[in-house]
Amino acid sequence: MRLILPLLLALFGAATGVGAGLYLKPAPVPGSESENAAAAGDAHAAQPLSADSTESDGHGDTKDGGHDTVSGDTEFTKLNNQFIVPVLKDGRVVSMVVLSLSLETTLGYREKIFALEPRLRDTFLQVLFDHANMGGFDGIITSGGNMDILRRELKLAGRKLVGHDILNVLITDIARQDL
Repeated sequence: MRLILPLLLALFGAATGVGAGLYLKPAPVPGSESENAAAAGDAHAAQPLSADSTESDGHGDTKDGGHDTVSGDTEFTKLNNQFIVPVLKDGRVVSMVVLSLSLETTLGYREKIFALEPRLRDTFLQVLFDHANMGGFDGIITSGGNMDILRRELKLAGRKLVGHDILNVLITDIARQDL
């Protein structure tokens, strides 16, 4: 009887650890799932997606889902300095938002991004000021809807300046300091 209780506690601890590990395991890597499906003989996964593919997937949508297709030939360019955006209320600065941005571009556009960085920063700052003036930095600034709107507006503004070689604008850091 004296050895049963420690043995039961050890088994309970091991089972709890396994259960927690299964529950908290990270999401699968996006590329590996399609490779596994292709290896298993899935006809949908075996056909690679081309950048200009508009073929139907059989579910009433195109294979690219209406989103930009991103091939493996991309690079990330971190803009050198942070963006500082004042948040105004009744003509007074009530808080400051600090952001760091990176751009996902097609391969080979890093030098072009750095050459146009002053113009990109000016364009992005205007988008950030407009977002702040519309109340985008009020309340919960990291809510999914707010962040999606901001990313989309930054991407559109960047594409107007650089072209469609900007695939995504990534908000790598964001913080708000209330004054």
